Amino acid sequence: MVDGQIVVAGLTKQYRKVRAVDNLSFTVQPGRVTGFLGPNGAGKTTTLRMILNLVTPTAGTATIGGRRYADLDQPLRHVGAVLEASSAHKGRTGRNHLRVICASAGLPLRRADEVLALVGLTQAAKRKFKGYSLGMRQRLGIAAAMLGDPRVLVLDEPANGLDPEGIRWMRDLLKLLAGQGRTVLVSSHLLSEMQLLADDVVIIAGGRLVTMGPMEQIVSSAAHAAQVRVRTPEPEKLITELGAAATVRRTDDGALLIAGVEAPAVGAASLRAGVELHELVTERPDLERVFLDLTAGKAGIR
Repeated sequence: MVDGQIVVAGLTKQYRKVRAVDNLSFTVQPGRVTGFLGPNGAGKTTTLRMILNLVTPTAGTATIGGRRYADLDQPLRHVGAVLEASSAHKGRTGRNHLRVICASAGLPLRRADEVLALVGLTQAAKRKFKGYSLGMRQRLGIAAAMLGDPRVLVLDEPANGLDPEGIRWMRDLLKLLAGQGRTVLVSSHLLSEMQLLADDVVIIAGGRLVTMGPMEQIVSSAAHAAQVRVRTPEPEKLITELGAAATVRRTDDGALLIAGVEAPAVGAASLRAGVELHELVTERPDLERVFLDLTAGKAGIR
């Protein structure tokens, strides 16, 4: 049994004149959900495919519990993966699709019904695959990945096609699985959802690592600190009263964005200056803002 840690070390993939992944290194820990983020063409899917030995690296290694995926004994019992919406024979039911996988992998056939219940597809188990919506196909893909009760999950855009209720279900499921000590690596473009889901984040652009670390640490980094949004008919008087401790930026809609001081200090300064305030609110940084700042101007494909 692997311990579940994913280690990417110096991973590089060159396609003729295009370097899709460039000396990329990061670690994914068990018991946590790690968000794998980057602009289109950043190299995310290529990296995931190299982790699963579907693409051969030009250089570097990717291991799961210290071993390559291709070297794992009964890999479905160790690693579950969804790299695109589930595909199956159009005339086969969801249940029979999973039972075929069980039979080929030497897994008990009862696992098909167990994972259908896990992903909320029990009532659709006897429906043919051709009648499944994209969201149902995503759920079926997760079910297939869970057949071997793996300790590691690698998922590429698992929320694609899900409605808001389905996205929340996916979030709760992945958090539950990570809480059981499993390793969960998730690639997604839904940044607001990733901020709610992920414990850690790895951001890449142009095939290279931009930053990685705990989500809270990345979002609240000094370069993206909280700001105070203020509206006042007398902005100059307030700016003067705040003094050099505050850094003030004017927005296009006439508000002031103030860094370096907290909202209570701004309120106190307005009182001293006799300045009327129409708005005073603290704006916390979010993942989308950090992501856009960190990846701005970095090419997706080189």
